[in-house]
Amino acid sequence: MSYVIGIDSSTTATKAVVWGRDGRAVAEGRAEFSLAMPRPGWHEQDPEDWWRSTAAAVRHAMRTVDTADIEAICVTHQRETFACVDEHGVAVRPAIVWMDVRATEQVKRAGSEEVHRLTGKPADTTPALYKLLWLREHEPETFDRTHRVVDVHAFLVHRLTGTWRTTTACADPLGLVDMHALDWSDDLLARVGFTREHMPALTAPGDVIGEVSPAAAAEVGLPAGLPLVGGAGDGQSAGLGANATRPGRAYLNLGTAVVAGTMSERYTWDRAFRTLVGAVPGTYSMETLLQGGTYTVNWFLERIAALDAGRLGLGLRDVDILETAAARLGPGAEGLLLVPYWASAQTPYWDPAARGILFGLAGHHGKEHMFRALMEGIAFEQRLAFEAMEPRLDHSIDTLLATGGGSRSALWRQIVADVTRKPVAACRESETTSLGAGIHAAAASGWHGSLLDAAEGMTGEGAHHTPDESTAAQYDELFAVYREIYPRTAPLHQALHDAVAR
Repeated sequence: MSYVIGIDSSTTATKAVVWGRDGRAVAEGRAEFSLAMPRPGWHEQDPEDWWRSTAAAVRHAMRTVDTADIEAICVTHQRETFACVDEHGVAVRPAIVWMDVRATEQVKRAGSEEVHRLTGKPADTTPALYKLLWLREHEPETFDRTHRVVDVHAFLVHRLTGTWRTTTACADPLGLVDMHALDWSDDLLARVGFTREHMPALTAPGDVIGEVSPAAAAEVGLPAGLPLVGGAGDGQSAGLGANATRPGRAYLNLGTAVVAGTMSERYTWDRAFRTLVGAVPGTYSMETLLQGGTYTVNWFLERIAALDAGRLGLGLRDVDILETAAARLGPGAEGLLLVPYWASAQTPYWDPAARGILFGLAGHHGKEHMFRALMEGIAFEQRLAFEAMEPRLDHSIDTLLATGGGSRSALWRQIVADVTRKPVAACRESETTSLGAGIHAAAASGWHGSLLDAAEGMTGEGAHHTPDESTAAQYDELFAVYREIYPRTAPLHQALHDAVAR
């Protein structure tokens, strides 16, 4: 037997999955960690939690697998999140998470067409570039103590191997990489007050970048000397794990954030999407982004719609009951629309001041209406993003490969198909982000002739959903209303932000 391990260090948990040669999971472990909000709009974590959860998840996954059968390990991770560490690799402050929006003023001052062209990232609070400018302005003592700035992948690679390395597909989302040179931009680093000596070394995704050290091996329960393969950020990795490696195919990750992307061999940049280094060397990933995906769903379940379904003794969760009730409603949730900007607006507006909206709320609406409106709102956002994105691509998108926690919902998959008028296929494995890391490890181990062959041989599709013409026509009418809500209220979002900021 031979296996590889894909580690997915996401926003609130680390998952370690043991993958077989056929791309099927044979064991897995999971360890959660906390996400702090010290102030509204701020999101931080303790980087030590990334390592503790990784060690715990791997140990759990290996309880039923012989360690001698593991051939390689690979890490994928939450993107844009970064830590400032000292010369010993210890964080000098909490890590700032990708969804943090504290750097709105720095985006206004430093965001430009030049930076967009260089990095492929429209001006937005998501990239670390602007948050580093915020730190330089508000926490100069942090800069004085910072020996390196590292993405989550680099932090874990250092703990596993003792070396400071990451890949271009992991570091690129920080917004400090020159997309033409595929290297750190000395100009951008200088703007934030650092040099390339403050950054980890860059390699291509899929390269073997080190071996598990004896000290790390003892902590995670793996053999010392095990090859560690460089991965990609979770979005690109999910695309690889979904086998969205050909024109016309796009991955749709219904996760904490909703990320959809398609691969291209040509670098292009536009406000309709953000461009990242692809998981396959020599490619780029054009992505749309909505920060409030299952993050918004979980907020609704925890803050608004808690039902305590477990007390019924039926093995049902609150989300199961709400989805069943929402499925009985027709398109439009009986006149209720929801704009899911719980964590600002990304593609195509890039407005950090934008906030969520319930539009059409009336006395007959209940939790089930809000829940359906939430799923429909996220689907409307995806249609909005695709309509802005597709004219700027070399090809149209004709198949959506759904992954992430939200993709387990058949109702949500069908809503997405009807709203976007695009067929949706559920990926065979829901943990496609980890599978993408597994594919990188498998290709590096020689299981397949190439990374593309590995993606073809280790992936598969589950349930398919085609748009229903009658329902899609109803959604066309609703979308005509939906797409007007934000543009007509945009000045009010900014005015509210300014009033609260004072």
